[in-house]
Amino acid sequence: MPPARPLSLVTGASAGIGAAFARALAARSHDLVLTARRRERLEALAAELRQRHGSTVTVLAADLADPAAPAALCEELARRGLAVDWLINNAGYGVPGGFTANDWRTHADFLQVLLTAPLELAWRLLPGMRERGYGRVVNVASLAGHVPGTAGHTLYAPAKAFLIKFSQGLALENRAHGVHVCALCPGFTYSEFHDVTGTRALMNKLPGFMWQRAEEVVAEGIAAVERGEAVHVTGRVNRAIKCVFKLMPDRLALWLSARESRRYRNTHT
Repeated sequence: MPPARPLSLVTGASAGIGAAFARALAARSHDLVLTARRRERLEALAAELRQRHGSTVTVLAADLADPAAPAALCEELARRGLAVDWLINNAGYGVPGGFTANDWRTHADFLQVLLTAPLELAWRLLPGMRERGYGRVVNVASLAGHVPGTAGHTLYAPAKAFLIKFSQGLALENRAHGVHVCALCPGFTYSEFHDVTGTRALMNKLPGFMWQRAEEVVAEGIAAVERGEAVHVTGRVNRAIKCVFKLMPDRLALWLSARESRRYRNTHT
């Protein structure tokens, strides 16, 4: 049985899907630990959630590009006597441009945030969930992990595909212990993501039906992990896209993906 007030750790909670997860979980009577780089935004969100929902909210600002950050976060949680019931691995971003157009440090930081940090947080927090017989892990992946890779943002789709496969294996390992793991795979979502990568003008060319609000993505994600789904693609349009690419011959799928991606990818090399 879940605790009366589960404790949720949300990474990348300062905006977008992360902030939407924090609001949705607080509305479900969760207490929260919020982490991201921007402390001021986290504090503002924490104040909102305390006032609106009466949640106990802990702010732990951290940069997950620092390899020491996941261990430090978990050590601080232990020091405060906080046991995490829900882990929302949401922190992430994109690196625009061709693979060799960016220096290796940029790619290394990206891989640390999108892959190593969520894996380490899960590794550190899962034993407690298993011992208590209850837990939920949501790894925010992407529709990009289900379709062929494209030029530009070269590591993004591979990183998300890894998270999907990782979540499937982890779900199988832990479901007998009362712990559900789900890779949440949204498509285009209204957030700051494309402003940060400098691709907002390109994104604005896409039709409105391709987009979802962060709140819609989160609602689907919470429902999916509660049902025990190991992978969930949000929105009918995105699920249709996944199915179409799955049924195509690889060569045709790659050609179509390359053609369409020119509309919204920065492929500068």
